[in-house]
This record gives sequence, C-alpha cells and structure tokens, in this order.
Amino acid sequence: VDPKIIFKIAIDMGASGIMLTHNHPSGNNRPSNSDHELTRRIVQFGKLIEMPVMDHLIITDNGYFSFSDNGLLR
Repeated sequence: VDPKIIFKIAIDMGASGIMLTHNHPSGNNRPSNSDHELTRRIVQFGKLIEMPVMDHLIITDNGYFSFSDNGLLR
C-alpha cells in the first residue's frame, strides 16, 4: 500500500477525508502489527495535508474491526 497513491486519488476526487478498508480472508479481524504501522503512517500523512483518516476497517466473514471505534486513529 502506497499512501501517496491513496491521497493522490482522494485529492483528485476532492475528498475532505478518507476511510480505509481491507479484508482479512483468514476470518481474524484483529489488526496485525503491519496494519497498525501502516494506519499510523497514513493518519500522520493525512494530518500533514489536512485530510483526516475517518476510520480504517478490517472486514471478515465474521464481522469487522474499526480503528476509530477502538481509539486507534491518534
């Protein structure tokens, strides 16, 4: 995942914020260490350009995990 591409698309679309989402085919909706690190980097970049990350959702067949609901978008 390249944060530059994510934000370029959002800027080109005139977005004022973004939501991230991806799936975990394993069925485990808990974020991995790399999910945490990538989210942290994207959130920091969004703050720098004043385009907030509203949430990052991990979707599985068994439910979802929300970084926002769990206070992890700081």
